Amino acid sequence: MSSSGALWEVDFEGFRTLCRAPAVEVAAKEEEGIDHFDRLPDSVLLVIFNRIGDVKALGRCCVVSRRFHALALLVDDVVVRVDCVISDDPSSSPGAAGGAVSDKPRGVFSHLARLVLGGLVKPLQALSQILSSSSCTDATAGKSASGSPSEASHHSPMEVLKNFKEVRRLRIELPDGELGVDGGFLLKWRADFGSTLHSCVILGASSAVSSSSMPPISPDPDPNPSFQDACGGDGCGSIPDSFYTDGSLKRRVVWTISSLIAASARHYLLHPIVANHETLESLDLTDADGQGVLTMDRRQLQELRTKPVTASGSSQRTLLPALSMRLWYAHQLELPGGMVLTGATLLAIRPSEERTREAVGGAGGSFGFSDGYWVSDAFEEPYRTAATLLMKRRTYSLEMNSF
Repeated sequence: MSSSGALWEVDFEGFRTLCRAPAVEVAAKEEEGIDHFDRLPDSVLLVIFNRIGDVKALGRCCVVSRRFHALALLVDDVVVRVDCVISDDPSSSPGAAGGAVSDKPRGVFSHLARLVLGGLVKPLQALSQILSSSSCTDATAGKSASGSPSEASHHSPMEVLKNFKEVRRLRIELPDGELGVDGGFLLKWRADFGSTLHSCVILGASSAVSSSSMPPISPDPDPNPSFQDACGGDGCGSIPDSFYTDGSLKRRVVWTISSLIAASARHYLLHPIVANHETLESLDLTDADGQGVLTMDRRQLQELRTKPVTASGSSQRTLLPALSMRLWYAHQLELPGGMVLTGATLLAIRPSEERTREAVGGAGGSFGFSDGYWVSDAFEEPYRTAATLLMKRRTYSLEMNSF
């Protein structure tokens, strides 16, 4: 009895399944022509588009439908990854180089500026035409469907971003750093700008290697304890005499000028973008190599909109004011995780007039412990730790004229 009941139950379930199958197939066919994205509210789609961020992907979304086109342009987070750098006026490079050198700083920096400007001006000028055809075509497809591919092959960042009216956070990533650093050198910089330079932190080293790949460190022949890695305090980190004669000083001067020129050139090219996007709250211009980062927050962006930018002569970069610098040096610096920096050098830079104003106001100078966090927080680990350790060593003061 129970077995027949069980058999009947199975047969009944199978009968119900057979009866329900046609209805399911009909419903599935009815839903084939339905776009399920139409069921999502605009607010949810905006969250999705903001998670995408990349301007190329957003450009592709714009050609999917009219609704996608309208919503994708309302995102507030946009990332522009540059594929290539193309100069729109190659003939202007020599003239620009001459103009840049004519605004050279005085003294020893004058000669060294000539060494680096020749290799910097052309790629820095080229940033005005930085997007490849694919990114430009995708991002502007909704704007215009006419024109040959050659006519729309290259566009400036301002043209690519002009249809995005609600951008609040913008990140532009160059394909590589402007400064070719060979020979295993380490060079990183971070600069904050308003209408001009607010601060810049530069970290450099002659080499950055793993401690396991280094030979055992022999005792330093110089009895001065300031060369020992464990040294701490204001009396530590003295620079040896060989630093001034073996090219180490010259190399670091070149690093400093090169980084400042690269930062000021990036800033100059950002001005039209900032002026056309009043909703911007933060802007980062970085590179895929992680060499340099230019940042601007809401207050600095507003300052750039309200105060005119002064160009450095005929060169396409912002004029830098007279600068006050603090330098820290370590012959060898071992970091947590096993990385060892040889000839580690940290530079903290701010306008001279700002330092003078803060000193008069009794703030103890712009490089005091009260706001030293902006130096140590300029980099990600392990370089943040390197900056923190270097700041505990002996401090050297330098000044640089406007250029």
